[in-house]
Parts: sequence; structure tokens; C-alpha cells
Amino acid sequence: MPAPLERTEPRPNERLSRNLAVASTLALILLCLAWELWLAPTGRGTLALKALPLLAAPFGLLRYRMYTYRWLALVIWLYALEGLVRATSEGGLGQVLAGLEVVLSLVVFTACTAHIRQRLAAAKAA
Repeated sequence: MPAPLERTEPRPNERLSRNLAVASTLALILLCLAWELWLAPTGRGTLALKALPLLAAPFGLLRYRMYTYRWLALVIWLYALEGLVRATSEGGLGQVLAGLEVVLSLVVFTACTAHIRQRLAAAKAA
């Protein structure tokens, strides 16, 4: 049996999870850059490089690539862990930003896993 062709557009029930994944990933990128460059920089701002792995994600998410949803759902835990460590070790604005990083990471993970489950269910039904 030949493999089904990859879809390039989400179904209506998949749009919410895709849009949420894209929006929260972009918000996390902006948070990482703003945090390390302007709001509460640590050192000379070199920690802003942590946003680099996330820069590829929105393109794959918008192109509806299942691989991107899968790797992002795994990689995002590094950001959640960093946020948890810094939320418990820093004070002031850094602690608030770390908490926001954890929340955004959880939203990205939830949106990606929901999208993956919806796509797999749709493929199974087809």
C-alpha cells in the first residue's frame, strides 16, 4: 500500500493547535532575546544564543511539517528546565521572566502534542 501524500494545510480542528504552537514559539523566542539582551541580561548577553535552536521551528510549524512538531515537543523541555532552575535561583525580574519561560514552554509542548495526536488520529481514520 503506498504511503499517503503529506498534507500541506491543517484541517479546521488542527488550526488551533498549530496557531497556538506558532504563537507561543515566537513569544518564547522574543522572551529569550529580550530577557538576555535588555530586560535582565546575565553577563554580556551571550545567553541570548539559547534562542537560536527555536528560530527554525516557526518555519516548519507554518509549513505543517510533522517532524518539526515532534522535535520541538522534545527540545522544549530544555527551555522548561532552564526556566525552572533560574526561577528557583534568581530573584526579581529574572525570576518572573523564568516563570514566564516555563509557562510558554508548557504551552508549546501542549500545543505540539495536541497537534501530533490530531494528525495521527486523522491519518488513522483515513
